Amino acid sequence: MAHRRSAPPAHAAHRFRLPVLTLAAAALLAGCGSSTGETSSADSADSADSAGSAESGVTVDNCGFEVSVEQPPQRVVTIKSTATETMLALGLGDRLVGTAFADGPVPDRYADQVADVPVLSDKVPGQEALLDVEPDFVYAGWESNFAADAAGERGALAEFGIDTYVSPAACKDPEYQPDPLTFDVLFDQIRELAGIFGVTDRAEALIAEQQALLDSVDDPGRGRTALWYSSGEDAPYVGGDIGAPAMMMRALGLQNIFADIDDTWSNVGWEDVIARNPDVIVLVDAEWNTAEHKIELLESNPVTAALPAVTEGRYLRLPFPAAEAGVRNAQAVADLADQLSRLDEDAA
Repeated sequence: MAHRRSAPPAHAAHRFRLPVLTLAAAALLAGCGSSTGETSSADSADSADSAGSAESGVTVDNCGFEVSVEQPPQRVVTIKSTATETMLALGLGDRLVGTAFADGPVPDRYADQVADVPVLSDKVPGQEALLDVEPDFVYAGWESNFAADAAGERGALAEFGIDTYVSPAACKDPEYQPDPLTFDVLFDQIRELAGIFGVTDRAEALIAEQQALLDSVDDPGRGRTALWYSSGEDAPYVGGDIGAPAMMMRALGLQNIFADIDDTWSNVGWEDVIARNPDVIVLVDAEWNTAEHKIELLESNPVTAALPAVTEGRYLRLPFPAAEAGVRNAQAVADLADQLSRLDEDAA
């Protein structure tokens, strides 16, 4: 297993910075095939994996924690759907030795890749369960997944020879948190992870596919305001101005009614929702808090039931795994754009 330094580097001097790679990493990203200097074709997944076996390393500054990987990881545990699905989208399902904390089923196109991968826990796995599968790399969707009472602190896992990585879009330190999150930042995150695994060609193919989806959307929400309703009953949990919800609403041309909240998500009062009177309501559909449950709540409360968006059923829906920053976001934008178009057709 690769060894690494667990001490975090000095913070960045600005709000968000792109990953810093070592010179050795540059050789890996360029596709060096072996210690003899021979290069292999960059046109296939096999060549990318060959590049990943080079005697080179990658060092990245990940949410203020230095991750130094000497060889592409071979035994990976993912925590949260966003982490699992990014690995699958890069064709790295064969590296998975365990997954945990799924927010919903993976898309059908990836199902075969995880059919035989053990699920370590419905939530964050404990350190003992994690160590049992002997990972050399743990990729988590949230920094909090690496708490001492969860999978273990990152420095402690490093002592076991385990590299750790958090989705950069989820960094919470103000020096590292994207402000705002954009698709360009998300694509750089995909590139960074692909660099760690030596599969950069796959990253570019995935990003091109996602950019094409975004390019197919032509501001269908322009001129309309929206509430991004994630969860909560007494105090709704809504999308703020700097996270994945805001990024997707911007791509749709929707004006977020809570764009004045400088955070990814936040609790607000129903009186604020009423006062801002959204034209459409985006409903996050989770197994534990379905879109239908949210509709029942909105329509049974006399105050929210009077909102025009509620009386006219102007709802947009997306699955929970697509609501957090990850490889589903571009498709979610395209799907929400189709739903907006259907609302227009119904109103005509």
